[in-house]
Parts: sequence; structure tokens; C-alpha cells
Amino acid sequence: MNPNFPIFIVSKSRWHNCLTAIALRKMGVPFRVIVERDQREQYANELGDDVLLTLPPEYLAEYDTCDALGDSKSKGPGAARNFAWDVSIAEGAECHWVMDDNLHDFHRLNRNMKTPVRTGATLRAAEDFTTRYENIAISGLNYYGFCKTTDSVPPYVLNTRIYSCLLIRNDIPWRWRGRYNEDTDLCLRALKAGWCTVQFNAFLCGKVTTQRMKGGNTKEFYKAEGTRAKSQMIADLHPDVASVVWRFNRWHHHVDYSGFKSNRLKRRQCYAMNADPEYGMALIDINKQSELY
Repeated sequence: MNPNFPIFIVSKSRWHNCLTAIALRKMGVPFRVIVERDQREQYANELGDDVLLTLPPEYLAEYDTCDALGDSKSKGPGAARNFAWDVSIAEGAECHWVMDDNLHDFHRLNRNMKTPVRTGATLRAAEDFTTRYENIAISGLNYYGFCKTTDSVPPYVLNTRIYSCLLIRNDIPWRWRGRYNEDTDLCLRALKAGWCTVQFNAFLCGKVTTQRMKGGNTKEFYKAEGTRAKSQMIADLHPDVASVVWRFNRWHHHVDYSGFKSNRLKRRQCYAMNADPEYGMALIDINKQSELY
């Protein structure tokens, strides 16, 4: 039970530890990794050349960073994400997944149990829910750490930000932009236009905490300049709903999503329902089935 839509992982300087690729392989889920040309050989040695796509340089050259700093610093992952979008469209897909490279596992949250999955069924179920509606622009999986087993959480939350593991409709009119917080910006543009976003709690991804893993934006941005610049950018792009706040000993952006409560889901007139409500999933005792892990 694998996803219908293509999965792209955007990665930089993590060929030795591309956690998302490792996790998806454990699940038997196909994926491709987008890398920069000068790092392709290192990634090929670790992951195999057949799963790699090389980012064309024009995507970096033409990328809108939303600032005047040009090529003086890294442009972030947005250019590679735009490339993934175009590849998906060229392949005729209705939607595509784009994931960060530091997702170490995927889980199902059910009856307050967060169970690791070794199947693509949770991603497939998320796809089926998303395509059941005509106005979901972006959906995705919440972080494992944001859903505690002691809390009561709904299976999904409407009209909020989607980070790190996103399912995007290919026909929405926006593209990635911004050197930082480009996922928040994309979600806000969709929400302001009246579309919906869906953040799944029933299905989760485990993400390594920001700045705790080498490579990616840790070296490019946060180690050198902290989090103030990335927080300020989203406040500058969306001053009507975003501000910069100091929390947990570092700068964060704060977005007020309350104004998007009126964005309501619109169900398609015709959609397919999966005949198996569990999508083939079964709860396995790992003490008896240790070979799965």
C-alpha cells in the first residue's frame, strides 16, 4: 500500500546521514533525492545513483529569495522544491510529496499510541483524504514530538502551517520563495486566497530538532546567524498575521492563523474510497516480529 504520488527529498551535505531516505526504505516506499551537482557523487556512493535527481543551476539562479542578499549566502531549499514541483507536473501527477532530509521515522497515532510504521499506508491514506476535497492546497504530517500520548488531539487540524513533510497540489498558482520559512509563506499565501491546509495528527513524522543535525541549513544559516533572520523574513512578508517573538532562548516567528477559520473543506462530488479502512495496516508485537526492525 504505497503512495500514488511521487516523493521528493531535498537534501544538502547529508549524504552520510539522509535520514528520510533511510526511513522510507524501511517502509518500502519509493522516493527520489534532489541534490546539487557537486555533491551527487557523494550521495550516489551512499544511496545509489538511481534515486538521485540533480538540481539544474537555473533554479538557483532564478529563485526569489525575497531579500537583496543575492548569492552572498545559501538560498535555502526552495529552489530544489520548485524543481521537484516541475518534475512532478512533467510526469503527469496531480500532487507531489516534498520532504526534508532529517525525518528519522514515520508513525501512526491511534488510541494514544504512536506506533512506527513499516508501510507506505499512512502516506496513501493521507493522499486519499486530501484528494477527497477540491480545495486542499497543502496537507502534511505533524511532528511526532508535537503530539503527546497523554493528550487528546484530533486526527487532523485545518488551516495551519505544514512543515517538512508536505503533500502539495500541483495546480495551485504559487511556487516556493524566500530564503527562510518558505513553507510558512507558501501555506499563508494559499490560506489568504481561501484554500485549506490539513495537518494530520493521525499520521506523524519524527524530525530531528532544528540545528541539532549537521548539514542542511544548520551550517548554512543557524550556526552563523541564529534564528532572528529567518523569523524576521516571515514577519516582513506577512506583517498582517506574523510577528517575531523570543521564546525558549531563541527567536521565533509567531503566526496568528485564527483569521482562516472560515476556510471550509469542499468535498468533491466523485471520489474513490479505499475498501479497507485500515489500509492493510496491522499492529505487530515487535518482540515477536523483530525482523521488521
